[in-house]
Amino acid sequence: MPPPPPVERKPSYIQFTPKRSIPSFENLVALANYEERLKGAKKIVWRDRGELPVEIHDLWECLKHATRGGLRAGTLAFVIRAGVNLILLLTKLKQMKREHRFAAIRHALFGQDCFRFGAMLGSFVSIYKYILNALPLLYQPPESGSPFADDDEDIELGPPRPAHKRVRQLRLSASGRARQAWTKKRTRAWFSVVAGAIAGGVAIMFEKRSRRIAIGQQMFVRGLQGSYNALAAKYGFSVPYGAVWIFSIACAQIMYGYLLRPETLPKTYISWIDQAGQIPVKGVAMNRDLVREGSFKISDIDQLLSNTELHPKNRTELLTRRAKAVGSLPDFGTPYAGCAAIHPKQFSCRKDALIRFYEVWKWVFPVYGALHFVPVLLFRRARFIKEPFKMFLRTLWGSSRSSAFLGLFVMIYEGSYCLKHYLYENLRDLDLLPTKALNLLVSKGSFAVLGFLAGLSLFVEDPRRRAELAMYVLPKGLESAWSTARGKGYVVGAGKLGEALLTAIGMGMVMRAYQDDPHNLSGIVRRILYQFVGPN
Repeated sequence: MPPPPPVERKPSYIQFTPKRSIPSFENLVALANYEERLKGAKKIVWRDRGELPVEIHDLWECLKHATRGGLRAGTLAFVIRAGVNLILLLTKLKQMKREHRFAAIRHALFGQDCFRFGAMLGSFVSIYKYILNALPLLYQPPESGSPFADDDEDIELGPPRPAHKRVRQLRLSASGRARQAWTKKRTRAWFSVVAGAIAGGVAIMFEKRSRRIAIGQQMFVRGLQGSYNALAAKYGFSVPYGAVWIFSIACAQIMYGYLLRPETLPKTYISWIDQAGQIPVKGVAMNRDLVREGSFKISDIDQLLSNTELHPKNRTELLTRRAKAVGSLPDFGTPYAGCAAIHPKQFSCRKDALIRFYEVWKWVFPVYGALHFVPVLLFRRARFIKEPFKMFLRTLWGSSRSSAFLGLFVMIYEGSYCLKHYLYENLRDLDLLPTKALNLLVSKGSFAVLGFLAGLSLFVEDPRRRAELAMYVLPKGLESAWSTARGKGYVVGAGKLGEALLTAIGMGMVMRAYQDDPHNLSGIVRRILYQFVGPN
């Protein structure tokens, strides 16, 4: 009897087909390998957050680590500089002749500036990494107990305080704890100072000499910022609105140099102030000659008189001043250029100040608009797509606020200039003050006081941007103060190695702050150092 036929039914489980599973598995492996290679390539260009320090046991490993880091930093710096050059070139490419465009693009991508910038940062990273990691191998610090508490405990910033005063605490992540533990155990304070100073002094020599002073100034003020923040965190003090006071002090020196000692400031910076303030150049020159020498050039006042938009009352005042200068009339003029030379188009000081505010705001608004809008598109694209109207309004408000800050700066300085001279003329006629006290209103130092008052306009700016603006003007103020003191014989020049010495001091302070606690530095400096230098 034949067996019954098998019951046909579909299985209730998922069937596994070997012929198809093998290619699928291979595809998954290939995809995983591709993602790993892609992640590895990304690390070459961009360093992930929380990267742990590399453990180095001998000088040969130290050399290889420093070489790899220097090559990576140099290549990244070369690409960044080439990209920036190309973007700047594209804004003016249409204005160039067609036959010159290819040469301009080639120079932007492979010009000397790109190689110099890459060599500067590459050599800095190589030298810094080698010295920082070699010193612990050559000089072993005595072992000490770990300064860190258990994982479940909070780490307090600053020196130990009584229990009732322990307020400020910080809980570190695992990577942050490991990095700080490595820093404490493997390095001493002077390791990073020596490494940063030597690397900075050597690396700056790869750049053009015209750019060394600007780089050295920026590194010096960034080092001062990091040192101040470290001391403030250690001893628990802070200066309210410190960025505003630094900005105002720097502006006091800058405006003094602009009006009386223009040789102490870069010519490009003088041109920018002329354009931003929209002040007649010949009026500034006339005021400078009167304050410093007691007389002015007839050619300067003639050029002011040639202005077709000159207000009739201002024209009359300038003609009278010219006649006194050439001897046609008795000279009872003031030891400064009057309002007619500073705002020749408007007779009313108040009206001109308001107009100047609007003109400066309108002139600088596109610049600040780009500075506020581009970072949103680059770093907050997802949020901008999700909330476009809100982000647009925020960007518009930030641009308007920054433009108002610069407009108010010009308005305050010009208004104070006119007010102090108005007081001088009226108090002189009334004969209420001694001559020495009265002359303080028209002294050289009075122009620095006006710069300080104008710097208070930074209160209008966003508090998060005040420190960056202070760090921008501080190098200019220090340069002007140094040049002024050198001109008076108070200090001597540092010669050809002055830029290298300044950069070495600045980088020593910067890298000390970076190794001790990166948060003592500004956000942009901290991120740049992490991408180029890394944890060690």
